[in-house]
Amino acid sequence: MSIPTSGRPDDEPTRRYSAVPPAAPAAPVTPAAPATPASPAPPGVARRTETRLTVETGRFWAGVAATALVAALVGVVGVIVLEQILRIDLVFRDPFGAGSAMGAYILGGVLSAVAAGALLQLLVVTTPRPRAFFGWIIGLATVVATLLPLTWTDDVASAVASGVVNLLIGVAVWSLLTGVLGWTVRRVSA
Repeated sequence: MSIPTSGRPDDEPTRRYSAVPPAAPAAPVTPAAPATPASPAPPGVARRTETRLTVETGRFWAGVAATALVAALVGVVGVIVLEQILRIDLVFRDPFGAGSAMGAYILGGVLSAVAAGALLQLLVVTTPRPRAFFGWIIGLATVVATLLPLTWTDDVASAVASGVVNLLIGVAVWSLLTGVLGWTVRRVSA
């Protein structure tokens, strides 16, 4: 595509443009009244607007409920794959009397997601960097849950398989709740 030349030869060294009409005269400038701060700040200190984080509670807890469902399903898949297909007995503690590995992992997944959701909401309203603290707390709790089955039995295959299911549940809870927080946290003026 070529640039139109208005009938001028292509070898012309400079192109001439028509004159631009002059701008309208500017309105006279009136000085603005000096700004007065609402509360005087000490010299050298800028005044800041205080803000805080808050959570859209309804949407947040809907996300926690969905996370609990996913955590329970991760436990179900782990039990089906490891116990039913690979015939590896899982090692679990049953403090709630579920009676089976499937019941224990479903209940454990749901309770861990709800507890993590409550912790996350508490961290949002009380700490300066809630995501960082939540990541560390859930990460360390997941490591403990992964290693704990190794202390319950001498059967290494069963303990490792149980630890893997615990690890997957912990990773699901951490990643999903972090995503839920990203969509439900807001910064508001204090």
